Amino acid sequence: MNTCLRLLLILCLTGALVGCGGGSQGIRSGSAQAVTATSELPAPDTTAESGAYLGASDYRVGPLDLLEISVFQVEDLNRSVRINSSGLISLPLIGTVQAGGRTIAELEADIAAKLEAGYLQAPQVSVFVKEFSSQRVTVEGAVKQPGIFPITGRTSLLQAIALAKGFEELAEERSVVVFRTIKGQRMAAMFDIRAIRAGAVADPQIYGDDIIVVDRSGPRSALKTVIDSLRGFVGFRVL
Repeated sequence: MNTCLRLLLILCLTGALVGCGGGSQGIRSGSAQAVTATSELPAPDTTAESGAYLGASDYRVGPLDLLEISVFQVEDLNRSVRINSSGLISLPLIGTVQAGGRTIAELEADIAAKLEAGYLQAPQVSVFVKEFSSQRVTVEGAVKQPGIFPITGRTSLLQAIALAKGFEELAEERSVVVFRTIKGQRMAAMFDIRAIRAGAVADPQIYGDDIIVVDRSGPRSALKTVIDSLRGFVGFRVL
């Protein structure tokens, strides 16, 4: 599959295909929103069940991740458990625990609270991720090795592009689009990699299920029309 076809497929999947009309209807109303400030792009839906969790910059465990759970001085409660497809794990004494979408600190606190409620006094719980299985990012467009890559822990946009072996010779480094699902809506943000490298703007965090598409210099494409629609916007708005 050539790069142009892959780009069109990505745009179809993300709901960001442009309409035939120009102007403010370049992206169909309600299908995408845009932001240019790196601090304005929040975490996706997959990082938590709601916006209530703290520590959004930390890795959030998900389905199929393998966890090592230990309770200080209570070896019988130590376990290696894999999170199931529903985000649940099962532990001695306390039974089923919702793990998916939580940071390590949140999960440790929850397990400790359940143990303290009826079994132990001030338990010290430690959680370690032995295998990262749930977090993947797609990198497409003008990169040397497009594909789907696992990410472990905190990953920035520059690091995600490095997973794809960097830019092709004709890559437009000022036009890198990140697609993400936020509050049930597919959103997009455009980033200038040259500005990030120069330290002029922050290197944004990338999350599992993000899709990164790098534009290519040259003739106009469906992606270029999307990019034109993203230019000049700060903060989310429907285009």
